[in-house]
Amino acid sequence: MDLTYTEEEEAFRARLREWLAKVLPGLPAKPAAADWPARRAYDAAWQRMLYDAGYAGLHWPRDAGGQGATPTQHLIFLEETELAGAPYVGANFVGLLHAGPTIAAEGTPGQRARWLPPILRGDEIWCQGFSEPGAGSDLAALRTKAVRDGDSYVVTGSKIWTSHAEVADWCELLVRTDPEAPRHRGISWLALPMDAPGVTVRPLRTLAGSAEFAEMFLDEVRVPAGNRVGAQNDGWRVTMVTLAFERGTAFVGEVVACRRVLGALARTARANGRWDDAVLRRRLGRLSAEFTALWRLTQWNVSEAQSGGGVPGAGGSVFKLRYSHARQELYDAAAEVLGAGSLDADQEWVADRLSSLSYTIAAGTSQIQQNVIAERILGLPKGR
Repeated sequence: MDLTYTEEEEAFRARLREWLAKVLPGLPAKPAAADWPARRAYDAAWQRMLYDAGYAGLHWPRDAGGQGATPTQHLIFLEETELAGAPYVGANFVGLLHAGPTIAAEGTPGQRARWLPPILRGDEIWCQGFSEPGAGSDLAALRTKAVRDGDSYVVTGSKIWTSHAEVADWCELLVRTDPEAPRHRGISWLALPMDAPGVTVRPLRTLAGSAEFAEMFLDEVRVPAGNRVGAQNDGWRVTMVTLAFERGTAFVGEVVACRRVLGALARTARANGRWDDAVLRRRLGRLSAEFTALWRLTQWNVSEAQSGGGVPGAGGSVFKLRYSHARQELYDAAAEVLGAGSLDADQEWVADRLSSLSYTIAAGTSQIQQNVIAERILGLPKGR
């Protein structure tokens, strides 16, 4: 693993810092957290700025509309934008970090030409239709069916925890196309237009009060067969590409954010007298070491991806497993530092702490990550 940066990479960092310093002061105020149409417009406008400046799809291949940057340059981009306080991908999350990279890796030339440019420009928003009421962590148990009818699939079923469905134009949708095949072999990956007749979306309100997730009901929705990415019944393999990106690089910026939060906690503890507590100091020190190690693990994963064609490996599950728990521990420590102030619903800390509770579930539960690590990294036999 090479943890050093080349002169070219440091020059890229300097140019990015200069651009961020120039454009960030002119951004409008962020919209209210509950106003998703306004948040979509805000996130799309930022994405367009990145596109015009040559930073959209930085690490995507050039023939997919990206800049062909190395994974290390992508890591620098994520680090510097987070440190500068730039907007997060927000409503563009699924398109930029899941569906887009999957289509770039697995799509036909026509599919790449149709879907990737609008994602990079921020013109079209994607949501993720993977989980179902009876198929969350056990994703292979999904029951939403797609029956081939001429040049279309007729899709019937339901999805849950569909990220950003209320403002999305497209959905990366997993369906069962062969109910007789073994569970992992009868699945296909479809691009579903969200304005298709028969699609019903019902927002779900989370513990934090937001509604970025939704239930989605599909009543004999017709999806063109040309919207299938990968071969019919090969959707599980395609999905593993999607999840590799989700677990491998999607949380990189959040590690930087957590390190910043930890520094703010230490300053607050010094100001309110809690710093005199030796147990608390040790706790914050251990968390500092934890996030430093996670950042090094991120660099290792990026280095591995750089030598393996750009797709993250199973090491992303190691990162996801430990990061999920470390984030929860960070906000438990925040509650200790802030005391009663940590219960003030108007404080950003509260929303972040509540959000942290979902991290051991989202993008694959901790138990699923442990299975991946045991089977794909340690070579242990599959459980029965």
